Amino acid sequence: MYHVNKFWVALFLMFSILYIQAQQTGGAQPVEMAEQLYASGKIYVVVVVLAIIFAGIIVFLATLDRRLRKLENEQQQP
Repeated sequence: MYHVNKFWVALFLMFSILYIQAQQTGGAQPVEMAEQLYASGKIYVVVVVLAIIFAGIIVFLATLDRRLRKLENEQQQP
């Protein structure tokens, strides 16, 4: 149970840090490429692709953790 809570806390912190870093300061110039992607509507495709990649990484790590936990439990029970 502790590992699951630790996982969700780490995930929350990662996304909150990304959100904070994505904020522009008052005097910052807008990024031209981002403005073009937003204007053409392709920014949503980029966001969806990145979300799918992150979801895949999270699923991979969760299954890897489950497999490792199973192996550790089998090793402890002779």
